[in-house]
Amino acid sequence: MRQRGFSLLEVMVATFIMAVAVVALLSNLTTSLRNASRLTDHDRAALLARHKMDELLLIPRLPQMQVIEGQFDPAQSSGLPATWRARASIYEFAPGAGPGAQVLERVELQILFQNGGRTKSYSMEGFRKRFLLPDEPPPQPFAGPPL
Repeated sequence: MRQRGFSLLEVMVATFIMAVAVVALLSNLTTSLRNASRLTDHDRAALLARHKMDELLLIPRLPQMQVIEGQFDPAQSSGLPATWRARASIYEFAPGAGPGAQVLERVELQILFQNGGRTKSYSMEGFRKRFLLPDEPPPQPFAGPPL
């Protein structure tokens, strides 16, 4: 007479295989959640940078070759502790440009934020055309270090 069913050894091997599969699945899930959290902070920083760059490009006269900086309101940054710094410089101009001449201005922006206990940064630059004002000195090429 032959009995049907699984032996104890077969059940133990099947249980071991299932345990390994579940551990691998949970490990992958944890890694995915950690990456999603990290990328969420980077996305917030990118949105803050775009918003701040739009604000800076709308200011008619930014101080040239000076670093300006500030801190984001926690309500605006969705709780992400972040600061910003920016610098404007004349990027391109015609030789002998004086008051009333059109120049290309570059605005560099850097967002600094906390992620996983470390300070991370997100940089961007924008360009705009503007006219030199009568009280502005003639433009000088700027080849300083990046922000």
